[in-house]
Amino acid sequence: MRRCLVVFLFVLVLASLSACGGSSSNETNAEGETYELDMSVTVGESSTWFKAAEKLAEDVNDKSNGRISINVYPNEQLSGGDSATAVSQVANGTQDMSYNSTIIYSVMDERFGVLSAPFLFPDLDTAFSLLEGEGGEMINDILREKGVEPLGFGLNGFRQVTTSNKPIKTPQDLEGLKMRVPGIEMYTDLWREFGANPTTMTFSEVFSSLQQGTIDGQENPVEVIHSAQLNEVQNYMTIWDYSFDPLVLGINKELFDSMSEKDQQIMKEAAAAANKYQIEETRKREEKQIEELKESGMEVYELSQEEKEPFKEAMQPIYDQYKSVWGEDLLNAFQQ
Repeated sequence: MRRCLVVFLFVLVLASLSACGGSSSNETNAEGETYELDMSVTVGESSTWFKAAEKLAEDVNDKSNGRISINVYPNEQLSGGDSATAVSQVANGTQDMSYNSTIIYSVMDERFGVLSAPFLFPDLDTAFSLLEGEGGEMINDILREKGVEPLGFGLNGFRQVTTSNKPIKTPQDLEGLKMRVPGIEMYTDLWREFGANPTTMTFSEVFSSLQQGTIDGQENPVEVIHSAQLNEVQNYMTIWDYSFDPLVLGINKELFDSMSEKDQQIMKEAAAAANKYQIEETRKREEKQIEELKESGMEVYELSQEEKEPFKEAMQPIYDQYKSVWGEDLLNAFQQ
């Protein structure tokens, strides 16, 4: 009788353990585990972020013969429109995956801010080349420390500035303007160096704040400006490529580590294809998007290299202030 009771309790414990897990379904078949994963992106369904995430979901589903499905949610629906919350959710496992800017990861750890240091990269090719080297590996290690397994980098773009009442051609043009910036201390310090009045808010609030005149302008990559239709509430855009903004395709590390090697490889291969697609589409679409913004009535001005110099000079105090925050080795890995 006692032996039967022990066996019964052992089976009961095994059953309870098999029922545990995050958002994955642990039903098994001959091919392995089944998973239903939730993934968020910051912007809407017309963005390259969302389309790449859909491609990821489709490829993963095909490669796993339907065992792994990914539900993609636009506009940070899983975190109430708050990108910083989305990143935290992926790290702690309450959300499975996300496409988020490294700027948002800076809320979690200021070292990520090195990638967005002002005028650090001269062009996108240089930026991605360096991300594939030692600097990128250092960033990946920090992501893992925080509970996120990196599945590669996407592209939000270089960040450009839009305003309501005047174009930005010199640092003096920014003085006194109330500008929405990401909720990262480096950005608020940076914009104060320009003489502007930086304010932070979630991206979901930006359109209405511009519409109501609560703020004078904002800064974001062309892809975001275009997909959010900010041209409806902003008259000017200056292209100055002042801050690089890559994306992290991330998955909760504990979840990823629990997957079989085969499933991990499926995720990696599909993610690599999705990131490649997203980067190519973003670069291809940007020129067309700029033309469409012009056609809508937005005045677009592109700074020459000579015109960028006063802005770069104004940013030297930021490097002096943040070198110790980012870490000298990490900064050196990205500096030319």
